[in-house]
Amino acid sequence: MSMKPLEHDRRYGELDQVMRAYLGHPADDTPERRSRALDAYLRHTWHTRPAAIAEAERQLREYSRNPPGRLRLGLGEFYAVPDTGMPEPEIGDWLMVLADHLKKSIEEGDVPKPSSPQTHWEWHMRFPETAQLLGGWFSQDIVDEFPDHEAAVSDYAATTDPQLVARLVGELHELLALPLDEGDHALAAAELGLEVAPPEPFSHGAWFQALAMRLSSI
Repeated sequence: MSMKPLEHDRRYGELDQVMRAYLGHPADDTPERRSRALDAYLRHTWHTRPAAIAEAERQLREYSRNPPGRLRLGLGEFYAVPDTGMPEPEIGDWLMVLADHLKKSIEEGDVPKPSSPQTHWEWHMRFPETAQLLGGWFSQDIVDEFPDHEAAVSDYAATTDPQLVARLVGELHELLALPLDEGDHALAAAELGLEVAPPEPFSHGAWFQALAMRLSSI
């Protein structure tokens, strides 16, 4: 019998967040150096949920010390660490290295410097409502669902709670305030789910600005 959501979150919720931070990035941490993915997890979590880092450290150690066997994994009673490309016998030691880095970050205040998001996970955690708009309304299916970009934006505004629309406007202003050039804006759009080009004649950055103005007037 698989775990209920509450039990999963109590035992593995923050461990899962750390593992998700590695999506598309190598698990190349060493005892001396954090990986880019772990830096992204720490940078965002220190800023938004600092107390969660200690919980992540505890869950990582507990899982490393008591890894589930194949039978219980098959029954869905335990969290299965996603494939990191690392040999299975080495995963426990790697999780302990991560836990040591989290402990050091807490005890020594060793926090990554603020920066623009550096990983897919960090882009989505920092700009969740922007990802909701771009991934949900501007996928490749847009041509089958809406006549143009403006119709898609109008549909988003009409079907989304006004407080979430306001959150999106704030995220767009934050995104535009980052020291990004047009190539960076295009990368941000792709990371956040945009699968079509901005409407002509806009660049990605100019379109983000136009979206913020359009939605703030609703």
